[in-house]
Amino acid sequence: MKQFAAMALAVGLTFSVAGCKYRRQPSITQEELVRRTQELMDSVVPGDQDPWRRYFADDATYFDEKGRAMDKAALVKDISPMPAGYSGSIKLLNPRSHILGDTAILSYDLDESETVFGQELKARYHGTDTWMRRNGEWQVVAGQMLRYYEDPAPGNLDTAKIKQFLGTYELAPGATREITSDGKAVFMQRTGREKETLIPEAADIFFRSGVEGRILFRRGASGQPDQLIDRRNNEDIVWKRVK
Repeated sequence: MKQFAAMALAVGLTFSVAGCKYRRQPSITQEELVRRTQELMDSVVPGDQDPWRRYFADDATYFDEKGRAMDKAALVKDISPMPAGYSGSIKLLNPRSHILGDTAILSYDLDESETVFGQELKARYHGTDTWMRRNGEWQVVAGQMLRYYEDPAPGNLDTAKIKQFLGTYELAPGATREITSDGKAVFMQRTGREKETLIPEAADIFFRSGVEGRILFRRGASGQPDQLIDRRNNEDIVWKRVK
């Protein structure tokens, strides 16, 4: 009886120690998630696919800033060296994480700098990755990348042509947009809404600060604008000139 009790105690201690060992196994930290993610970003310019193979699970799903849905094979294949004359860097900023058991979510911004034959370009992104620990190994099982909207560079406004745009454009009865000017800038005001400044991008093409899309003026047979086109995501809403 004593021998059986001793054996039971030994077995209990073994499981207890094993359980404590498992509980003491450290979960991944935000710092490690950031380090790995930065390693992924650092590998983009030289086209090093190894970190992407290592840190992404075989069944991972990834949605990039272009709206493409990719599995691991497509994602890894997409990593290739930048062309000759191109260089750049991607820096991870503002990380936030939520780590619970074998699942970790990391949300972060990316600040991209790119040089194309001496010309400097900038872009900002926001990414969210879900990591899971399987068989003791942490890997990304899902990721999504979004690009922050940035206004284009303003063009020059030909003040001599401002009068051509002025007038009333109608979408439907009671729904109009009035184009006005103070001689230095062009404004657009929809019925019942605040006046907005139209910033020139190119001839007959304008944008509004912080608003994705374009305002285009289409010229008719007379050479004067007869339509205002509100273009969003390559879809057009046409307002016909009535005054």
